[in-house]
Amino acid sequence: MNKTLGYKLGMIAVLIMLLLFPLLLINGLIDERQALRDNVLQDIARSASFDQQISGPLLVVPYRKVQRRWIDKDGQSVQETSTVAGHLYFLPETFDADLGVDTELRARGIYQARLFHAKGRLAGRFQLPERWGIDKDFDDYRFDKPFLVVGISDIRGIENALELDIDGQRLAFEAGTRLDWLRSGVHVALPQLDGQQARAFTYGFDLALQGTGQLHLLPVGRTSSVDMRANWPHPSFVGSYLPSRREIDDKGFSAHWQTSFFATNLEDALRQCAGSGQCAEFSERTFGVSFIDPVDQYLKSERAIKYALLFIALTFAGFFLFEVLKNLSVHPVQYTLVGVALAFFYLLLLSLSEHIGFGLAYGLSASACVSLLGFYLRHVLRSLMRGVSFAAGLAVLYALLYGLLSAEDYALLMGSLLCFGLLGVFMVLTRRLDWARVGRAA
Repeated sequence: MNKTLGYKLGMIAVLIMLLLFPLLLINGLIDERQALRDNVLQDIARSASFDQQISGPLLVVPYRKVQRRWIDKDGQSVQETSTVAGHLYFLPETFDADLGVDTELRARGIYQARLFHAKGRLAGRFQLPERWGIDKDFDDYRFDKPFLVVGISDIRGIENALELDIDGQRLAFEAGTRLDWLRSGVHVALPQLDGQQARAFTYGFDLALQGTGQLHLLPVGRTSSVDMRANWPHPSFVGSYLPSRREIDDKGFSAHWQTSFFATNLEDALRQCAGSGQCAEFSERTFGVSFIDPVDQYLKSERAIKYALLFIALTFAGFFLFEVLKNLSVHPVQYTLVGVALAFFYLLLLSLSEHIGFGLAYGLSASACVSLLGFYLRHVLRSLMRGVSFAAGLAVLYALLYGLLSAEDYALLMGSLLCFGLLGVFMVLTRRLDWARVGRAA
């Protein structure tokens, strides 16, 4: 050793701090590429269709009510009448949906968006009360032809001609909902119903719907049952209700939801929505599935770069061990070149993962860096065996880092055990070292 211990450690610390700048630049590049990818995905969704939410069906009965009041006019009581228009809303007694979902990739340049195609049948039964549930002044109401409404958040994604099967009669849907608070969807006019008597009828229709991102359903039935199957093996179940049953494997998933009015309280939410126009509580009580990759290459690259300083510090610690144990002298320029090579690993990882996937990109980037550093360190450490040993140690560190990135739930535990184990190795190797002698100039 021709330098003091304090000077050498200070130099290593300064180099580590300087290497923060290229790492920060690479981290900014990750954010920039991710933002560019998100913009491309939004463009693809604008050309196809966005997230989809199915809200309905709802039975809507338009009415006009005659209101009467007595006023004093010229000393005489005169009856004045006026007409108020509105809608009565009825939720189905049962709501059953059986959907199969296939996903496909749409590419634009190097970026890909995942679209889903949901196909299945929505069916159930309405139970209408006597006199439309109006307790008093029923004779003051005049009712227009009722219609059935199904809210679909992006009607561009409808892929089939919708026809309603109501008690064996088939009726064609039309675009629009005819409601101010539910703007996007379809509706179908129903035959005139006699509101004097309570009655029930069944409904059903086939739906083929395309979308990107997420598929939500609103459980409008007093009892709602939804079954969904898809060829997507990484589902994220979203919304206010989790599936009661689910099965997930490498070929896809199947899930079943079961809800009731006791859990959703949709009648009160619908009443508030229709009365005051505040429909957030009604429209947000949904459940569904996200078809977005939960951990893409940009998120994995961002997580990997968080361990960069630890990686560089461990590599420099290995250099320092060779200096003090083998009485070698490693120049600051050699430290710097090795640190820059370690930083370039993350740039290679980012650029390759956009084309060949994260796993293969990680293997190729790590192999390139280990090979380069092994060749270089063979000459720096003045021994083929030392260069190979150091390269093997780096390969093990890269493998451990990949394990940390893959095991998200256990990353903290694995990282803590790794640091503790490396500290133990360092202490064992230097247990007989006279640090006072190392600190003196040679």
